[in-house]
Amino acid sequence: MTLNRMNRIAIVILNWNGRAMLKRFLPTVLASLDDGAEVIVADNASTDDSVMWLKEHFPQVRQIVLEQNWGFAEGYNRALKQVEAEYYVLLNSDVEVTEHWLTPLVAYMDRHPDVAACQPKLLSERDKNSFEYAGACGGYLDKYGYPFCRGRIFDTVEPDEGQYDTVSEVLWATGACLMIRARDYWEVGGLDGRFFAHNEEIDLCWRLCQYGRRICCIPTSKVYHVGGGTLPKDNPMKTFLNFRNNLTMLYKNLPDGELHKVMRMRWFLDYLAALQTLLLNGHWGDCKAIFRARRAFKKWKHDFDDDRRDIQERRQMKSLLVGRKPYSVLWQYYAKGRRRYSDVE
Repeated sequence: MTLNRMNRIAIVILNWNGRAMLKRFLPTVLASLDDGAEVIVADNASTDDSVMWLKEHFPQVRQIVLEQNWGFAEGYNRALKQVEAEYYVLLNSDVEVTEHWLTPLVAYMDRHPDVAACQPKLLSERDKNSFEYAGACGGYLDKYGYPFCRGRIFDTVEPDEGQYDTVSEVLWATGACLMIRARDYWEVGGLDGRFFAHNEEIDLCWRLCQYGRRICCIPTSKVYHVGGGTLPKDNPMKTFLNFRNNLTMLYKNLPDGELHKVMRMRWFLDYLAALQTLLLNGHWGDCKAIFRARRAFKKWKHDFDDDRRDIQERRQMKSLLVGRKPYSVLWQYYAKGRRRYSDVE
């Protein structure tokens, strides 16, 4: 396929009942466009007036209307199958971009063909001097599968003081604003649609890394993210999806020599988290969600056996050295009181 200049970059916003966010942030995205970039809104069967509103106010924006709500992962897969571009940018509807935010991302990807995906610095739209929870300055996993970022460990979000302004290779880039080569996206099968939402971008990036590709954060580009727009924090469904999908991701991607040890420890840590959620926080719904997540994982884990075998066969061992940390971030955070990324490194 020969790409023309106008479809080199496709910025695809997956929308579900997000007319208010589109109204607020889509104009900043359109105003920031460089030559060669197109904005597409993929609608996940919204029940609000998003589709009609967009047709009326931004008729120049292409829409892809999906027949049902497929969730974040499969929604993007189905939308991107209808998009031809060299680079995809998966962009949340609740992201405010800055002037020329695309330029550093594209320039870095053009210069580094071994990089499959990258993200900008992700700051909070509510407090623009602080990182945002969903991706901050690039993400990692600890030895037991807990994700954390440069600028955010668990619920501790750091102020942005320029401490992570260097380009860094990471294990995962945030799905809130993810630039990825289209050929890499499809080479590894895209997002895992079975996840529906949560942890799907970590799983995608981990697979890319294991196949010898690199993921980077480019902090000279920055955007501002509202976050929590679809499922707010402390929502039992969000808790369920996070625990189920994180366990599934580990089952798919962990090397044979680590799988059983890590899963035994996670059995203990997950039930400890459930008790803490109930006894210390009084969140019965979240406690039940963790138990449901463990049961759901046990019920469906063998559906991923073929994925696991494929990953084991294609893994390049050198790629495991970056992004997966050899320590427990839980121990660092709770036992040693190390709340900043720079303190645990």
